[in-house]
Amino acid sequence: MKTYLPPICLIGFILLLWEVTARVVDKLFLLPSPQGIVVKLWELKSYLIVNHLPVTLIVILLGLGISVVLGVGLAVAMNRSTLLERTFYPILITSQTIPIIALAPIFVLWFGYSIWSKVVVTTLITFFPITVSTFDGLRSSNRELKELMLTMGATKRDLFFKLDIPSALPQFFSGLKVAVPLSVIGAAIGEWLGAQAGLGYFSRRMMTQFDGAGVFAPIVLLSLLGIGLFLLIVWLESKVLYWRKYN
Repeated sequence: MKTYLPPICLIGFILLLWEVTARVVDKLFLLPSPQGIVVKLWELKSYLIVNHLPVTLIVILLGLGISVVLGVGLAVAMNRSTLLERTFYPILITSQTIPIIALAPIFVLWFGYSIWSKVVVTTLITFFPITVSTFDGLRSSNRELKELMLTMGATKRDLFFKLDIPSALPQFFSGLKVAVPLSVIGAAIGEWLGAQAGLGYFSRRMMTQFDGAGVFAPIVLLSLLGIGLFLLIVWLESKVLYWRKYN
């Protein structure tokens, strides 16, 4: 409990300062108070959870799933081939200099208001950390162990499954933990720019009605969703990398 006491105190102080400031300003459509946001979230909880949360969650899971499959596949390919590494790695780095929010309207133009425009945005945002972290993990396998396994008759398949993958798993989970919060941001951006449902869409709709608490309520739910998914990855990491507990 002592470990979490400083951040809890800091968050409590920020919320208290926010509450006082909101009451002094007294313009709820500009700066809703934390109390007002909680009340609004409680009023809308059933509507948001039933109608909008599942849509956003599906976008996040699809985007993350595609990023994991394509990112891990590309990382393995670059680790196997120097030519592929020299070809794709600079493109990966360059892709991060392009603001995704500038491309999001183009995806809406291509895919319309369907779920796939949001999935593409989420995939592009989460693809980089998963790919790079997995690639770095594959490259970090112990060279001496590799030479030892080769002298004992290990095949390339043995090296990959018994040395490279265990070496890359910690880095893969690190990249995944970075990608999870980014996936929430990506889904929200996609829904803000063009959607018919979702937490980001609902927040934008409330903004057009000058409902400050209504804007923040789905954002709080998005934050809780991101925290929940992050904790799920941490739990999964502790189960897969159980040996790290004893380091």
